[in-house]
Amino acid sequence: MQTAEKPQIIAKANVVESAQEKYQRAAGVIFTDYRGLKVKEIQSLRKQLKEKGGELHVIKNTLFRKAAGDDSANISEEMTSGPTAYAFVYENESDCAKVLFDFAKASKKLVVKGGVLGGKEFSGDAVESLSKLPPREVLIAQVIGAISAPLSNLVGVIEALYADPIRVIGAVADKVAEGSPIEAKAAPAEAPAVEAEAEAPAAEAATDVSDSAPAEEAAAPTAEETPAADEPANETE
Repeated sequence: MQTAEKPQIIAKANVVESAQEKYQRAAGVIFTDYRGLKVKEIQSLRKQLKEKGGELHVIKNTLFRKAAGDDSANISEEMTSGPTAYAFVYENESDCAKVLFDFAKASKKLVVKGGVLGGKEFSGDAVESLSKLPPREVLIAQVIGAISAPLSNLVGVIEALYADPIRVIGAVADKVAEGSPIEAKAAPAEAPAVEAEAEAPAAEAATDVSDSAPAEEAAAPTAEETPAADEPANETE
């Protein structure tokens, strides 16, 4: 009896150790009731789940609780009661949940009881809601898009704040550049007026000279007449 029990104890210890390694490595565990499923159906489900980043293992409930350690206190008894197949999810939680629910709908036998994700227990309905979420890559893209849209708008506003004064300054500079040649040409236009003003006194001076010239000529004969008057006086002597 003792030699027969020893291999069983070793086998159980190996199962617990293997389950513990899987549990610690997994992002979560989904509990399923596999009653009524044939071996080929279970193998098909295992293959589909593995392609999405998960593994399906049939483990005794007591051994699984030993593998879960202190976390087993947060797992309700109904999750580990009856024939239970444990789906260890390593990545793509929503995709793995979708595989299980799609298989459950197709087979009409598999039942998803619930799951533990991030150390928190979720009901079967909650896991089903998880299965309807888009893949992780799509979610990340949506979050990045939601964040980048306001940022791009903010960048646009900041650029507009900087661009508007630059546009105004540029417009003023263009106006000044366009107006400078016009003002430069207008300055010489005032020169003829100055010259006209300068010519006006010259014309008046010329008029004064021309007016005074006959007066001097008229005074000249008077000077000539004076000697003519003196000459008879000398003759008298």
